[in-house]
Amino acid sequence: MVTVAHTVAFEGVDARPVEVQCAITPGLPAFSIVGLPNKAVSEARDRVRTALTSLSIALPSKRITINMSPADLPKEGSHFDLPIAMALLSALDIIPPDAVSHTLALGELSLNGTLMPVVGALPAAMTAASESRTLMCPRASGREAAWVEACTVLGADSLLDIIRHFTGQSILPPASGGEVTIPPTHRDLQDVKGQERAKRAMEIAASGRHHMLMIGPPGAGKSMLAARMPSLLPPLSPIEALETSMVHSVAGLLTDGGISRMRPFQEPHHTASTAALIGGGRRAQPGEISLAHNGVLFMDELPEFPRAVLDTLRQPLETGEVMVSRANAHVRYPARFLLMAAANPCRCGHLADANLACSKAPLCAEDYLGRISGPLMDRFDLRLDVPAVMVEDLNLPPSGDSSRSVAERVAHARQIQSDRFADHPGVSTNADAEGDLLSEIAPLTPETRDMLNTAAERFHLSARGYHRVLRVARTIADLDQSAEIARPHLAEALSYRLVSSRDA
Repeated sequence: MVTVAHTVAFEGVDARPVEVQCAITPGLPAFSIVGLPNKAVSEARDRVRTALTSLSIALPSKRITINMSPADLPKEGSHFDLPIAMALLSALDIIPPDAVSHTLALGELSLNGTLMPVVGALPAAMTAASESRTLMCPRASGREAAWVEACTVLGADSLLDIIRHFTGQSILPPASGGEVTIPPTHRDLQDVKGQERAKRAMEIAASGRHHMLMIGPPGAGKSMLAARMPSLLPPLSPIEALETSMVHSVAGLLTDGGISRMRPFQEPHHTASTAALIGGGRRAQPGEISLAHNGVLFMDELPEFPRAVLDTLRQPLETGEVMVSRANAHVRYPARFLLMAAANPCRCGHLADANLACSKAPLCAEDYLGRISGPLMDRFDLRLDVPAVMVEDLNLPPSGDSSRSVAERVAHARQIQSDRFADHPGVSTNADAEGDLLSEIAPLTPETRDMLNTAAERFHLSARGYHRVLRVARTIADLDQSAEIARPHLAEALSYRLVSSRDA
């Protein structure tokens, strides 16, 4: 007789169903696991055997074979411990096989039978819901999985609790979801003295999810401005929170089963490798751009990143997803984020000050910013100079609007876009619009079209640059609550496109 338990194998944020089949047959005593397991899965036989022994359950002196189907799908991770144990227990008639076959399980076993939390409970619950199965997992992982309301989630502390549940001795209660949190932020836009143009650009970037590049000397406030971007963005919608949390679940970053409604803010160091930024490694884990999905990716000292690393951003910035391809893995992760970048004008950073500039100026600026390829530079919708702050300005009281005031305007502009794109799946902000849809939402009068065409010819805008100017102009008009794009909207959009470019 072959008994079956169900679990999942992870491919990115997708959880693929896996059947764990157990057969106990006559022969020399052995315990083998087949079905393309990795080292962690192969070691499950020792953890399962010892955990059962701690419960005074002896394995028969027969041949035990565990097969994980489909056999050609790589199986990685310690979460296969629990389904292997459940398939074996049902083969031993300790728990009912029918009940086990209607359950999807994942969890790591300690040697005394205690269940340890594992990553990926949230996407596993999604798969369990699609197959109309109950999810059995460690209690510590149950709070995370319980956010999938279409699935019944049972959290257990030990293998003994699961045996008592299936035998009717002590029924496990359904798990409840963790807390939805919006962590308070103490960073306010008014903390930055001066830089009113940069603050305006941040408001536009937050409203339409436009990528933004700031170029200025050291100490001008570029990093301070970027750190305050999360305070301007609206909270994640329930769907966005679930999408983002699934990525963080696979990466093992969810704590206490809580799901945050605050948009993620990732700031990788310039020494980050391609795998760290894009994703990869031994298990094709999500990279910084996927962890920033629906949030902000801030890259300080942009030219200091290796050029090969920077150029890997080009495709995700256009498609909103990344394919991590390795010899044994082809994994797709979502990566729709707002890219903020900061750079000094040259290596010494004092290009505009003849008293402080190095002897290589101005050639050093061309060499330094030349590390950013033209195609990547073309993907920044907003480029602006961030000049040094005057000493006398540092003693002035806070200027400009607070983060709360700006966030209200951003939320209103985002709501306009949400209503506009309600019938267009996959499009949520102006930055996502393209083709006929962009022409529909950003119509130009003959006067404004002539203005844009003249600027495109004079400054040699690419087709991508032309369309990105239209998107930014549409966002500026939304902030003004204007149905049409007027000359001031287009002029402001062009000013951000042309200033601070190497080509200007």
